[in-house]
Amino acid sequence: MLLQIKEIIPEVAHWIKDEVENSGGKGVVFGLSGGLDSAVVAALCRKAFPRESCMGIIMPCNSSAQDCRDAEELAGALDISWLKISLDKAFASLNEELSQVKAERDTGLAEANLKPRLRMAVLYYIAAVKGFRVVGTSNKSETMVGYFTKHGDGAADLFPLAEFLKREVREMAACLNVPRDIIQKAPSGGLWEGQTDEGELGFTYDQLDDYLENGTASPGLKERIEQLIENSEHKRELPLKFARFRRKG
Repeated sequence: MLLQIKEIIPEVAHWIKDEVENSGGKGVVFGLSGGLDSAVVAALCRKAFPRESCMGIIMPCNSSAQDCRDAEELAGALDISWLKISLDKAFASLNEELSQVKAERDTGLAEANLKPRLRMAVLYYIAAVKGFRVVGTSNKSETMVGYFTKHGDGAADLFPLAEFLKREVREMAACLNVPRDIIQKAPSGGLWEGQTDEGELGFTYDQLDDYLENGTASPGLKERIEQLIENSEHKRELPLKFARFRRKG
């Protein structure tokens, strides 16, 4: 498997370059979180474009200081251009304005999801100013169970990792010389302090990948994964549109 992943990396980088240039883009911009997926996307984009056309954006939003340090060190190691834009004040201000909305349920997840949506707004602003395209970091494992924020990290112009399982992204990271600390780091969306992907999902990525790849899972785990896939179908589809000229019968 590692050999296959190593062989496909140049193809993915070439695809990124072609898709961006075919759409009239001059380069790429992406979120740089200090995590595995964004590190792999950054490395692939750097293979596709020179430093000045490959920009990672570090966007702390009540985030871990270690994540920011990891992101900065990675940017230096990969020789990509980067900016740090703090979203702390914007997040706090927006939450304050939204507090007037009557909450009929727990607002924790709604507030947490503001973070990736604010980050995507920043990425598209920078893309518009520079004539770049936004590259997303979601992988197949996350996408299949809906573990992403709609119109947040689920929004981008292209997703180079969308057909790769989490374990394959780890293999890709090793081939791309991503620092071991980042590869071994517990996956987290940084939505709140101590949050991890696997803790929130209730199973490991290895368990999920085993099921997605070959159907291997205990009955209880299979049921949970299938339920997540079904419940998140709307997140993987384009928005519904009224078919004006469709007639019944």
